[in-house]
Amino acid sequence: MKHTPTNIKSFSFFPGLITLTILLLAGISLSSCDEDGNFLFPLTEAEIAEGLKEALKVGIDHSVEKTNQTNGYYGNPLIKIHWPQEASGAYSYIESNISYLQPLLDEVVLLMNRGAENASEKALTIFIDAITSITITDARNILHGDDNAATVFLNERTFDHLYDAFKPDIHQALEGVGAATIWSEITSVYNPYASLNPSLDPINTDLSDYTTRKALDGLFLLVEEEELKIRTDPVARINDILKRVFGTLDK
Repeated sequence: MKHTPTNIKSFSFFPGLITLTILLLAGISLSSCDEDGNFLFPLTEAEIAEGLKEALKVGIDHSVEKTNQTNGYYGNPLIKIHWPQEASGAYSYIESNISYLQPLLDEVVLLMNRGAENASEKALTIFIDAITSITITDARNILHGDDNAATVFLNERTFDHLYDAFKPDIHQALEGVGAATIWSEITSVYNPYASLNPSLDPINTDLSDYTTRKALDGLFLLVEEEELKIRTDPVARINDILKRVFGTLDK
């Protein structure tokens, strides 16, 4: 005679328990861990946006701090502003044929960099305004975009505002330290030579425009470097939200 357990109904909850266990394990697998391997609940859209904004703020703070000091541009070979490429012929000609202007050439380069260093503090407020406008969709796309996706986002949304903010300050800085006067002296001496020599072109470079654009190129280069650090180097993630959000990108 077949024996049937009298308490079989008491085991009827097993399928439900198994289902719950599977769901919990699935939830764990879709969640993230911090850099110490501790279990974390899945990131919300709001947390992703918060982490992305925090990363940009950290990167911008570091970049502006690096540029807004003596030799912030001039002493950094990656972002140093050099003599305008379009006026390289003038530089070579003056160097070889109008030797008494040679010191002025180097002085202009120094003063362009000083102007950029003085103006760079303007960037912080403009960058922060752009960061606050980042949507949840923007944040997710940036997080899972290229290694410089956040920098590209900022460049697209802030370059014109930064240019408008930087140029007057740079122009004033160049005027204040005498670069405009020196530039005028160089061009006033060189251009008559150029007009008599078909192989030479007169200098028509807007020094403030050139310096402003190069200053912004350098600033965005540093922001891009900071973004890459946070994306790839756990040590650069200086708080919990950065560790949580960018830890999900670690292989």
